[in-house]
Amino acid sequence: MGIVQRQGLRNTVISYVGLGIGFVNTTLVLPRLLAPAQLGLLSVLVSLATIGQLVSALGFTNTTMRYFPYFRNRETGHAGYLPLLLGVPLLMFGVVATVLWLGRPLVLRLYAHDAGLLAPHYGAMLALMLCILLYGLLDAYTKSLFYSSFSSFLTDVLQRLLIVGAALLYGNGYLSFDGFVLAYLGSYATIAVLLLGYLGAIGELHLRPTRAVLRVRPVGELVRFGGFALLGNVSGTLLVTIDSLMLGSHSFANAGIYSIALNISTALAIPFRALYKTAHPLIAEYWKESATDKMLDFYRRTTRLTTALGAYLALGIGLNLPFIYGLIHKPAFTAGTVAVLLLLVGRLTDGITGVNGIIVVTSPRYRYDLLFNLGLSGLIIGLNILLIPRLGLNGAALSNALALVSINLARTWFVWRSFGWQPFDRRILYILGLAAGAGAAAWALPDMPNIWLTLLLRGGVLTLLYGGGLLLTGWVPEVSAAWAGVRQRLRGA
Repeated sequence: MGIVQRQGLRNTVISYVGLGIGFVNTTLVLPRLLAPAQLGLLSVLVSLATIGQLVSALGFTNTTMRYFPYFRNRETGHAGYLPLLLGVPLLMFGVVATVLWLGRPLVLRLYAHDAGLLAPHYGAMLALMLCILLYGLLDAYTKSLFYSSFSSFLTDVLQRLLIVGAALLYGNGYLSFDGFVLAYLGSYATIAVLLLGYLGAIGELHLRPTRAVLRVRPVGELVRFGGFALLGNVSGTLLVTIDSLMLGSHSFANAGIYSIALNISTALAIPFRALYKTAHPLIAEYWKESATDKMLDFYRRTTRLTTALGAYLALGIGLNLPFIYGLIHKPAFTAGTVAVLLLLVGRLTDGITGVNGIIVVTSPRYRYDLLFNLGLSGLIIGLNILLIPRLGLNGAALSNALALVSINLARTWFVWRSFGWQPFDRRILYILGLAAGAGAAAWALPDMPNIWLTLLLRGGVLTLLYGGGLLLTGWVPEVSAAWAGVRQRLRGA
């Protein structure tokens, strides 16, 4: 796990710096400066652009993670893989963008209640789709080269700083709202250009097409895998976009409140994403080398680690929601409290079940993941149709949580049935029991006169009981090793 630990540590540090910036962005800046309906518009624009780029990519991001090990050869420019990676999706983008532009009247009719807010920014949505597509393709290529920390910096730190800066300019009257939307788009364009420049700086920007790329692996195999990956990715994309789109069709304001709840719950996923960025290409290498023992060991260790981190963060966020919403100073956003708790359940389950999805999608049996994902897509849409009209934004959150729990249980079962691997042992139950006890103790504490004191008291008790319990028991060796490293550095200082 050497390269995973190095890149994972960098990604985690960057991600938590970004988490701090994102917290300021989503709780202190955007909700204070923008109305819920304006935030809802942004979430709808991003959701539409994300679905459009998914279709345009044709699954090539997953194809890259799965097959790039066969092309990797720096001396030959990786057989000209990058031009293939960019060329086909960009051609498809032209088709998708044309269809969306011609379908503009239909889209505006779906959002008739706020069409006046959406219509002026429809073109910006198409440009946003192009930027997200380019960045996603370049990011997959960069990850496959085992350089994932710079892309983490771009998305988790720089882009958020750019959005904060644009919001402050809007709040102080230097930008109109239309100008802010363009600046928001510019943040996506900036990170795509910078990632392209980074690849050039490290000598990996091989843009010259070669025929050799057609001989490394059969093109038909790449296209078929991409097609399966595209259909499989639909469910993951719907999981983070369909809620905003369907809520937005009822009310942009509800979509805006939900977007803040979703952003708050995203803090729980930070350590998982940091790990998975490096885990994906590594697991692909394990499959290539038939290193099943290494893969099973990695599966168990990462599951144990993500369970420990996930439980701590879920409790920390849930216990301090009054503090978080208190910083926004807009009572309308507190309507998302229950939604946050429901979303945390789904994200915690995602962490506890570990890297099962990556194992399936990179395995020889990757086609079966399509069945799970298509079923999940239907479940997400069906639950939203059923629950959003009855429960509003809480219905969207409940649908999201049920979908995450369902897909992870299904994938965990499939990995166990197909390969005989399951990542759980008694220590997982011990960790969850310890987390429940520490959380109950922190929750039982009385509120202090000041919300900051309440935060420090509950957070301190939770950290002391839970962190101390993990160190004393040694249930998570990675936590003990990290603490030993910190102590050694402190002594050296």
